[in-house]
Amino acid sequence: MATDQTEDASSYEKKQSSGFMMTIRKFKPKEVFTWQLFRTLAMGQGLAALICGTAVSSQYLTANFHVNTPMLQSFLNYFLLCVTYTSMLLCRTGDGNILQILKSRWWKYLLLGFVDVEANYAVVKAYQYTTLTSVQLLDCFVVPVLMILSWWVLKIRYRPVHYVAVCACLLGVGAMVGADLLAGRDQGSTSNILLGDGLVLLSATLYAVSNVCQEYTVKNLSRVEFLGMIGLFGTIISTVQMVILERNEVATIQWSWQVGLLFSSYALCLFALYSFMPVVMKLSSATSVNLSLLTADLFSLFCGIFLFQYNFSGLYLVSLVIILVGFITFNAVPTPTEGTSSSSSSSSSSSSSSSSSSSSSICEEGFYDNPVANQNDITKQEVAVRIPTEEEEEKKKRGASGPSQILGGGRDAEDVVAVGRSTKM
Repeated sequence: MATDQTEDASSYEKKQSSGFMMTIRKFKPKEVFTWQLFRTLAMGQGLAALICGTAVSSQYLTANFHVNTPMLQSFLNYFLLCVTYTSMLLCRTGDGNILQILKSRWWKYLLLGFVDVEANYAVVKAYQYTTLTSVQLLDCFVVPVLMILSWWVLKIRYRPVHYVAVCACLLGVGAMVGADLLAGRDQGSTSNILLGDGLVLLSATLYAVSNVCQEYTVKNLSRVEFLGMIGLFGTIISTVQMVILERNEVATIQWSWQVGLLFSSYALCLFALYSFMPVVMKLSSATSVNLSLLTADLFSLFCGIFLFQYNFSGLYLVSLVIILVGFITFNAVPTPTEGTSSSSSSSSSSSSSSSSSSSSSICEEGFYDNPVANQNDITKQEVAVRIPTEEEEEKKKRGASGPSQILGGGRDAEDVVAVGRSTKM
């Protein structure tokens, strides 16, 4: 018995190793590393660079000019979106016009605008209560929330390789945080760590909700509609919130051309981020976009080494490589939706049934499967229907008109058949 078990175990191991070797042999890099994958990677890192631009501008405003007005900065972004994309909706006609959109789903965009504004405000507010390390770690909570919402709302079904890729990206973030701790960059306040961590988790959840709604709107409705409605309601909500919460801070700003330039750079970077994120999201998914944005903190650190004299650590490069490898792995395997397999099976069954059905069946496009055969069947049916009708008429007239009328009736029947054929052709 023992020898049989050992033989079975050895044979099982041989099968596993042979299957693994077959998988390696079947691996084709050209099918994985496609042009679309590299384009998605490049565009995702471009979005991360834009976030880096907003972080550097905000850091300069806070450190050098003592300006801490997150709602004013968000208002500038929403105002640019409103001027650009809401104006485009005003120029549209039909169902895409802004009036038709507001009549049908204004309350949905109002809630979405509120979620987006509060997500931006909560993460900035969290820096006043907790440390930078906590913000960087807890901000990754957006990825699992996004995967859950995508599975529930968008019916996306992830494979095991996607979970492995997400874990790799989160491991890269852990390496980045470890590098921060070794470099002594655990900045931020510790006045109320519990409140600060709660604000970060709230912000991550709100970002996930906003991104899932954005992916659904972009892929099913319109990018311009999403940005126009976000710009409209975001401008209204941020204005009200700025007047209530930041009117004293805005009044004490000492304006100069440097402050104006930093505000402009922040607003333009955030406006470009909002404008191009739907494009990348349409090519991939909301989860993929947020995985690519994990490198934004690294870009900010690299800029801080030159601008703010941060200490460099080799773990920064290690974390960057790990995050990029996880991102490529996640996008190399497609994420099917719930109805993909069922739709493909139903389409194959419908095609087989249509081929086996009678020749008079019609496809979805309105054309016959076999036009020649069907045309002949139609003609035969017309002949079968129309000739007896003519014969009956001739039988009725035979007594009155004589044999010459019978020959004329035959010619008329042939004409009817010919006319029927020419009409169908």
